[in-house]
Amino acid sequence: MSADDNSNKSGSKEIPKQETQQKLDLAKVDPKCAEWMDDCIKRLNGLYNNTAINICNVMSGYEIIAIIRLVENIFMDESNLCEAEAPIKVVGDIHAQFQDLNRLFDLIGRVPEEKLMFLGDYVDRGPQGIEVVMLLFCLKIRYRDRIYLLRGNHETPSVNKIYGFYVECQVKYGVGLWWDFQSCFNRMPMAGLISKKVLCMHGGLSPELITLDTIRNIPRPCEPLDRGLLIDLLWSDPTNKGEGWFHSIRGISYMFGKGVVEQACKSLEIDLIIRAHQVVQDGYEMMSGRRLITVFSVPNYCAQFTNAAAVVCLNANLEISFQQMLPPPLPPTAKAKAAPAIANDTNLENAKADKEFIKPFVKA
Repeated sequence: MSADDNSNKSGSKEIPKQETQQKLDLAKVDPKCAEWMDDCIKRLNGLYNNTAINICNVMSGYEIIAIIRLVENIFMDESNLCEAEAPIKVVGDIHAQFQDLNRLFDLIGRVPEEKLMFLGDYVDRGPQGIEVVMLLFCLKIRYRDRIYLLRGNHETPSVNKIYGFYVECQVKYGVGLWWDFQSCFNRMPMAGLISKKVLCMHGGLSPELITLDTIRNIPRPCEPLDRGLLIDLLWSDPTNKGEGWFHSIRGISYMFGKGVVEQACKSLEIDLIIRAHQVVQDGYEMMSGRRLITVFSVPNYCAQFTNAAAVVCLNANLEISFQQMLPPPLPPTAKAKAAPAIANDTNLENAKADKEFIKPFVKA
């Protein structure tokens, strides 16, 4: 997806194509469900900038379980490689930062006006994971063809039992609700494909990813174990330390270099890979070779980093741009640091050119 690929011969941009697919109108198919979801979304949005209350004040555990059951069926109706058409915006890790998620919506737009694909890690680390997933689940039920929710590595019981979500469920509603969420997470799609040319996942590539059908054919419900394609889609990371495959410093899955990315794009007949999973200082980072972008979508991650948040925007011609939300000031007592570079070019001038290749988003 070079700069030359993104313009026509005269040098002028093509007029963005209008979406031809008719939007699903739940209000016509199931007006009572649509009314319920509208009310749920309104109640959840009422928690924005209101830290005096939480989801326990606006939703019962029984209602949450009913919503989980509904969205499970929608996930299972979708392919494990869910497909969407551009224009679309791609969102990285949220990590239970509900207030920041809403600030991001204020910047990039909300469903259904905008079409969004989320790359996972909705829970853990932050204080409002249930609020995050319930808002996104309600939006998915209400506008299923305008929002796509992929699974992250924190949407697995072995991880979210340790990093905060288990305790959050226990405190707010009881441990039983945590089990209901795991059943739902096991049904979430593992990857997304945009306009047949942009592959999205939470983690990264896998030696077992031979064709896109390899992802489509993963049976669900499923729970990733300790190795294999499912683990790699959720856990693997790009690196600029070499061209091939390497043991991951995480102790799980792999790290992969530019050569692996280029070969995958060729064999899978795609132009670009967008993934999340790692905090990056500007909210986005272009890997050397311009075939892979890492996106991270909440600022000041865990109050340990001074990172910005970003989303990747793809227009109808698959031209890439970004929207960025700068981090608010942290308290003086916070010992935050800049997030490290992960897979950009080791040559600083090349890395700067790769970064500037992705332009700021301009609304058409």
